[in-house]
Amino acid sequence: MNQRRNPKGLKTLTAKTYNQKLYIRAIVENDVIICTGPAGSGKSFIAAGISAEHFMASKSEQIVVTRPLVCSGRNIGSLPGELGEKIQPYLKPMEENLKHFLGRDRHKHHFLAGNIKYEPLEVMRGATYDNTYMVLDEAQNCTVDQIKMFITRMGENSKAIINGDIGQTDLGSMSGLDLCIRKLENVNGVGIIKLGHEDIQRHGIIGQILTALES
Repeated sequence: MNQRRNPKGLKTLTAKTYNQKLYIRAIVENDVIICTGPAGSGKSFIAAGISAEHFMASKSEQIVVTRPLVCSGRNIGSLPGELGEKIQPYLKPMEENLKHFLGRDRHKHHFLAGNIKYEPLEVMRGATYDNTYMVLDEAQNCTVDQIKMFITRMGENSKAIINGDIGQTDLGSMSGLDLCIRKLENVNGVGIIKLGHEDIQRHGIIGQILTALES
């Protein structure tokens, strides 16, 4: 994606592919947005860019980022620290994306003020988020019940953005994300977008490698 700086000094997101444009439009036009696609296709980057832009335009009052506590090759319980400390390294990519758009100083200010939160998915039950951009990353590692719980945390004037790569689930069974897409694809107010290898904006060879490995 290309960025241009707006008058406030914030970086503004510009889609680089047709599918990325559809993703941005889906976020604007829907309350619940599900985006799937391979690594590097822009799922998290676009979610962070739109969340930051709308937050700074006072279209929302906070940004809440979460992901399931499922980690490839390592049990989360073996990591040091309290629950929040355990999850922090795994939310780092989304944190860096938000810092990219907001700037590090502005991000730090809003994080300390409680307007930007990084929450383990498992502790969100019972919460209600009004005027919030809620982002669930790595949702391919969620069960259907976890995704349902996440969506039902939505309060007034909130959006739920759910991202994942179905081809990289660590659950050892069918991803709840895959099942949710099938059941929600015709629900009004739910936008479902699929990004592909052609949308990858990292090193140009990645798309070719993924295509070869998955064929």
